[in-house]
Amino acid sequence: QVQLVESGGGLVQTGESLRLSCAASGGTFDRFYTIAWFRQAPGMEREGIACFSAGDGRTYYAESVKGRFTITRDKVTNMVYLQMNSLKPEDTAVYYCATAWNFRAYDWWSASLYDYWGQGTQVTVSS
Repeated sequence: QVQLVESGGGLVQTGESLRLSCAASGGTFDRFYTIAWFRQAPGMEREGIACFSAGDGRTYYAESVKGRFTITRDKVTNMVYLQMNSLKPEDTAVYYCATAWNFRAYDWWSASLYDYWGQGTQVTVSS
């Protein structure tokens, strides 16, 4: 059973940066076809914001974070990261790491695709 643990969240001001980390225990990220970051703000649905597809090595981003956030994977340390730059108050949410056995380019952002989830890490951006 793979367990995912996120870290790196915190309180920052508008325009600042944060890097979130996701560690996997009980397995490696290489086992999965898709690795993604989601976020969920209070009262909102969980939103897929960044994805790495192992099949074609491509990354995918939601329009809301494109150009500001970057998902990367380190095979040596078995870690996945989300670099978040130029943070805005609307980025405030709990951020989750997730993995999937499959990949669907047409809805990679759909939570239903994913098989394993971390517990989340809070990111708060003050104005």
